[in-house]
Amino acid sequence: MIAFIDANRDQFGVEAICRTLGATDCGFITSRGYRAAKTRPASARALRDVLLLEEIERIHEENYSVYGVRKMHHAMVRAGWDVGRDQVARLMKLAGVEGVRRGRTPVTTKPAGEPDARPDLVERKFIAERPNQLWVADITYVRTVAGFCYVAFITDVFTRRIVGWAVSATLHTAGLPLLALEHALLSTGASRDRQGLIHHSDRGSQYVSLAYSDALITAGVTASVGTVGDSYDNALAETVNGLYKAELIHAKRVWESVGAVELATMGWVHWWNTARLHEALDYRTPAEVEAAYTHDQDSAPVAS
Repeated sequence: MIAFIDANRDQFGVEAICRTLGATDCGFITSRGYRAAKTRPASARALRDVLLLEEIERIHEENYSVYGVRKMHHAMVRAGWDVGRDQVARLMKLAGVEGVRRGRTPVTTKPAGEPDARPDLVERKFIAERPNQLWVADITYVRTVAGFCYVAFITDVFTRRIVGWAVSATLHTAGLPLLALEHALLSTGASRDRQGLIHHSDRGSQYVSLAYSDALITAGVTASVGTVGDSYDNALAETVNGLYKAELIHAKRVWESVGAVELATMGWVHWWNTARLHEALDYRTPAEVEAAYTHDQDSAPVAS
C-alpha cells in the first residue's frame, strides 16, 4: 500500500489516493497513517534487505544471470550470508531476477555413411570414480549474422569440467571436434593420467572419421559410441550443450561473428570450470572437485 501511494502521489495526491482506497475492500490506510509510516524508522529487517538485495543482484549478475533459487541460496551462503532458501526466493522476487530455463537441444551430428563396430561402453551410465576416466563429447550450433557456427565440447564426467572445446565456422572434423580433442589432451596433462580413459560420443560422422579415430588411438583413449540422435545415449553431453545455449547463447539476441562466439565461449567455459555451482557436484565447482580428489590422493597412505 505504501509503495503504491509513493508511486502515484505526484499525480493524484496522498489524500485523494487514501480516500479512493478507503472506499474499496483493500483500503485501510489514511493520509495521516501514510505520513506516520513514512517517518517511522526502517526496521532491522528492511535495512538488512537493502544489503541483501545488493548482494543478490551482484551474485546473480556475476554468474551470467542464470542462477535460480537453489543455486542463489548456495551462492549466498558461500559468500558468507546467513540466509534461508525462502528468504532468497523472496529477495529474488523483489529484485526481479530469476533463473534461466533450458530449451530443446538441437541435433548437429549426422550418421556416418559406413558401419561403425565400436561398442557402447557407457550404456547411459554416466558415472566415474576419478578424473579422466570417462569423457563425453558432442557438438551444438550457434546462429550468427553471417550464418551458423559450431561448438564442440568434451566434458569429464567425474568433475564435470569441460576439458576441451572448439568453435568453428564448419563441421569439418579437423576444424572442430579434433581441435576440441587436442585441447582436451593438452589440458589434462601427461598420458599416464589418462590410463583407461573412455571417450564417449554419438555415431556422428565427425566422431567416426578416420582422423578422429586415429587421434584417439594415438592418445591411448578407448572410443565408445551411442546412437545417432538419441539424447539419452549421450545425456550428459546434451546437458552441457543445453546449459551453454541457455546460459550464454540465448542471452544475446544476435551474435555478430564466429570470433564473438569464440571469445564469449572462452569466458563461459572458464566460469563453468572455476565458479559455476553444479547441483550434481553437491553445489561445488569442477575445480573444487578436482582439487579435492588430488588432495585425497596425495594424502592417502602408501601401501607397503
